[in-house]
Amino acid sequence: MSTTQSERLRELLEPLVTSQGLDLEEIAVDSVGRKRVLRVVVDSDSGADLDAIADVSRALSAKLDETEAMGDAAYDLEVGTPGAERPLTEHRHFVRATDRLVKFQMTEDGELVARILAVDEEGLDVEVPGVKGRKATTRRIAFPEIAKARVQVEFNRKDTKDKKEEEA
Repeated sequence: MSTTQSERLRELLEPLVTSQGLDLEEIAVDSVGRKRVLRVVVDSDSGADLDAIADVSRALSAKLDETEAMGDAAYDLEVGTPGAERPLTEHRHFVRATDRLVKFQMTEDGELVARILAVDEEGLDVEVPGVKGRKATTRRIAFPEIAKARVQVEFNRKDTKDKKEEEA
């Protein structure tokens, strides 16, 4: 997809997504066989449930049909969320990942897996899990030190809410 088409689609669709209380994270047009697929990825600070996805999908579909922004050829519209192991590229992504385990590719020091404790404008406070019985340590990471970051899936972690209920 050309940059200009991507920019036009973003300009057209972003106000609609925002009006639904969501952020437009990504737009991609792919060819699948003879069909084209327009993939729209949305999210919000509180997540996007199925009802919100359905609402925004209907609004986007109507707008695309009204403006013919995708042309006359057939296409499928897919609206979804970034998924569990999303890359963190924007400040808001790091804020949303607070209390999540993240794998960082550092600009100089290799990789680091740590839990995000707090986020501000300059960087992150993280907790690095202890190894072989050692206690976890905290560390400050400035945004310029991060080359890449991706949320990690945790299957065996108890939810924070569950911990609070156990302590009560």
